[in-house]
Amino acid sequence: MSKPRIINIISNRNFESKKTSLELNEKLTDRGFIVKDKYDYNAELNICVGGDGSFLRAVHKNRFPKIPFVGINTGHLGFFQEILPENIDDFINKYINKEYMVEEILLVDAEVCAKEKCYYLSGVNEIVVKGSRSKVIHLDVSIDGNHLENFCGDGMIISTPSGSTAYNFSVGGSIIYPSMNTLQVTPLAPISSKAYRSLLNSVVVPGDSIIKLKLENRYTNSTLIVNDGVEFKYDNIDHINFKISDKKIYKLNFNKDMYWSNLRSKFL
Repeated sequence: MSKPRIINIISNRNFESKKTSLELNEKLTDRGFIVKDKYDYNAELNICVGGDGSFLRAVHKNRFPKIPFVGINTGHLGFFQEILPENIDDFINKYINKEYMVEEILLVDAEVCAKEKCYYLSGVNEIVVKGSRSKVIHLDVSIDGNHLENFCGDGMIISTPSGSTAYNFSVGGSIIYPSMNTLQVTPLAPISSKAYRSLLNSVVVPGDSIIKLKLENRYTNSTLIVNDGVEFKYDNIDHINFKISDKKIYKLNFNKDMYWSNLRSKFL
C-alpha cells in the first residue's frame, strides 16, 4: 500500500480564512490527500491560511517543525503567505506535479542569562530587547567579544534575513535577501549626543557571529524580550547572547522571482 499523503491545514479564526480552509480541505480530499482535524507530525506539508501573524504562530505553536510550510494569504501584508485564495487550484496542481523549490528559513536563538539560570528562545523574524513601560535602556553591545558600543535608546532588534522586511524594515533597517547567512543588529530610537554615543544605523554581521547585549545593573528588572511579537519578562537579566539557530524551518516556493515581486508589490 502507498503511504497516506497527509496535509495539515492551519488557519486563524478570521471568517475569510475559515472559508478558504473549508474550500481547500474539500479540494485536497478530492485529489486523494488526507486532512486531519488536529496537527499531525507525520504530514508532508503544512498549509497556513491567514496572514504573516498566523504563519509565525503556527511555527511557534508546533515547535519549529521540519515539515515544510506554504501560506495562503487572507491577511494584509502576507510576506510569508504567497498564494492568493483564488489560485488554490493552480497551487494544488503545481504541488502534485512537484513544480516548486524548498527554501530554508534561518532562525535566531537568544540565550537570556539571569543571575541564577539561562532561558532559551528561538525566533523566525526577530527578537527584540527593549525597556519595559517605554523606559530608555542602556546596553553594552559586543560582536564575537569585540566591544561595539554603549547603546542608549529604546532598544535593539536582532533580526534574521527573513525578518529584515518586518519590524527591522519599519525602523530603517536594511533588507537582506532570505538565503544570506547573516543577522542584523538594528537600534530603536538611539540617542547620540555628547553624553551618549550610539550607532544610528543597523549593523549586518556574519552568520557565525555571537552578538552579546549586556545590561547595566539598573535595567536588569526593567527589560522586555519580544520574540516574534510575543513578550517575555525575566528578572535579574545580566546579558543576552544571540546567534543563528541550529534549527531551521522550510517553505515552498513556486516562483524563483517571487521574493522580488513580493518586495515590489508590498512596499512600492
